[in-house]
Amino acid sequence: MKVRNNAVFVAAFALIVCLASCSNKSGGKVGQVEVPTELVTVEGVDINDAVEAVAGDAYLAITDEAWEVQYLGNKDVNGSNQLSYDAGVAHIKGNGDYTVSVTADTNGFRYDETGDINGEYTIKGIGFAAVIIDNAEEVLPNAIITINSVKVDGRELELTKNSYTNTESGSIRANIFNEWVADDALPSDARIVEGDLFENGDSSKPTAINDGSYSARIIDRAEFAEWKNVEVGFTVSGL
Repeated sequence: MKVRNNAVFVAAFALIVCLASCSNKSGGKVGQVEVPTELVTVEGVDINDAVEAVAGDAYLAITDEAWEVQYLGNKDVNGSNQLSYDAGVAHIKGNGDYTVSVTADTNGFRYDETGDINGEYTIKGIGFAAVIIDNAEEVLPNAIITINSVKVDGRELELTKNSYTNTESGSIRANIFNEWVADDALPSDARIVEGDLFENGDSSKPTAINDGSYSARIIDRAEFAEWKNVEVGFTVSGL
């Protein structure tokens, strides 16, 4: 079982005690019963190194093939965003080139996965990857993301297709690897710098620029057989 660098186990035990005794303690609430939420201190792990994306921030959302190791823009809270430690997040201030990244070469990640800041853990495969601008539908609604490069452990990958931008759940994204979106079923609001890929948001009416080269999978997943560091370069336009 993975060991986490937070209060999940401590809080769970405290909750049982609180429910049994109904005593009032300071900390986080569960129903009407309060439980302590102090973090377990681990030498060599600083929770402040975990990065959380806020509105207008671009980040690299990514998971391994089993969807067990991931970064989805949030801080590590019970091991659900283990790659948040030292994640490279870019605040979008206007049109231009930006870089986002994740790394497994941190004490926080190693402790999450092995229980030891010096432990070894190899990430295998890829389940999902995209550049996402948090809450951009509200703060940067006209932003267009163009993926320029993807590097795995310093090795630049061939981009097998072209990226597009779409809006989802209030955020703007450009997929890098999303196997749930077929090339012949791109979202109706898919767009690139040159314009919309569909007429008036009708996915049955591709525009002239929609030449079949755009995809939610722009890399070969075999390139992610094993990895530790991923870096993505992209351009933001339309602002």
